[in-house]
Amino acid sequence: VRAGRGRARDCRSAPRRLIRQAMPITVFVADDHAIVREGLASLLGAQADIHVVGTAADGRDAVRQIAKLSPEVVVMDIAMPNMNGIEAARELRERVPQARVIILSMHSSSEHVFHALEAGASGYLLKESAAREIIAAVRAVRAGHRYLSKKVAQVLADNISRSSASS
Repeated sequence: VRAGRGRARDCRSAPRRLIRQAMPITVFVADDHAIVREGLASLLGAQADIHVVGTAADGRDAVRQIAKLSPEVVVMDIAMPNMNGIEAARELRERVPQARVIILSMHSSSEHVFHALEAGASGYLLKESAAREIIAAVRAVRAGHRYLSKKVAQVLADNISRSSASS
């Protein structure tokens, strides 16, 4: 009798697990370089659990589209025309608070990283990151975690160490 109840409980929870797994992560990509934007959209869209819902070439258009589409994750460059990625992340935090922003940039300075995180970014990756790291970051921030590439984490740790040493 107990075994039967256990199986019934498993059967009841199985559909919820299947539904959760069947619903892809919705992602929006914003970068002013077409080759990067299209490449990221293609890379992410090729994953069974990720669906790219839109792309934009500038920050202002990205914010406008993201407000309409409400993706779960936004992968965004810092240096874009009309509105940079940090300003866009700040505006998204107000307008679409459920969207988790990952900044993808060539800038590894602690100032860029701090500004992005203060603006509400959930992750920060360098454009030199491998494809698997970008995919892992999307999955991690969708799950509610923060994600920093190794080099970015090292830059922040070094900055904190220098600050501590000078105090």
